[in-house]
Amino acid sequence: MKTIDCCGKTCPLPVIETKNALEKEGINEIAVLVDNPISRENVMRFLQSQGFSVSVMEENNVHRIEASRSGREEEKTVTTAQKLLVFIDGETIGRGSEELGAILMKSFLLTLKELNPLPWRIIFINSGVRLAVEDSQFIAALHELAALGTDILSCGMCLDYYGIRDRLAAGRVSNMFEIASSFLEATNVIKP
Repeated sequence: MKTIDCCGKTCPLPVIETKNALEKEGINEIAVLVDNPISRENVMRFLQSQGFSVSVMEENNVHRIEASRSGREEEKTVTTAQKLLVFIDGETIGRGSEELGAILMKSFLLTLKELNPLPWRIIFINSGVRLAVEDSQFIAALHELAALGTDILSCGMCLDYYGIRDRLAAGRVSNMFEIASSFLEATNVIKP
């Protein structure tokens, strides 16, 4: 089993190093060592998205993520389904009145559930992450979109910068690798 030591590295580096090892060596078993819960979650999520079964052991504040998949990689099917990505990098829409910008943002988020196709993923970055925390006026709309199947991601680095990671109330914490990959995977991107 190939082992990669990513202790002392912050995301997205552990995910990138894991991805590179998988691509270069074509392996079906891997162990990744990380020393923080954010990297643990991001590496686990990445490995699972690549068809790996994942288990985690922790000893002395080091998380050992072991992953394996069957000898043959599952055939990937090409899909023509549209993947609409919504990218929100602030708390308001437009320039000028902040009050009007907040009203426009609320209207925009409420309108998303009426689109066909529904958004595949909504990404919040920079101050936009404040829209997905408890007490935000947008939480009900985000929960409704999530219930309809929209994946809601908030940048972990941004949540930490604003000191609000523990207040995230809609969706999940993500990382820059997953965010950048989402742009590649999306068929359409909307940025209000």
